[in-house]
Amino acid sequence: MSMSSLIFGFGFPGMPEMLIVLFLALLLFGGAKLPSLMRNLGRSANEFKAGMSESTDDEDSDGSPDEKA
Repeated sequence: MSMSSLIFGFGFPGMPEMLIVLFLALLLFGGAKLPSLMRNLGRSANEFKAGMSESTDDEDSDGSPDEKA
């Protein structure tokens, strides 16, 4: 089995499907609102990645549980 057939159980979405999703987003949010929506989505994704790497760094830096007396 290829990786593309495993995604979503139907295969990876192609160009026609992506265009349909883009068209629906334009209908729902409008052309003026869409750029700010995508910008906020990108910022959220970057903050999530930074938070995940930060939590991984915190776990790896010490290596042992904190012992406070």
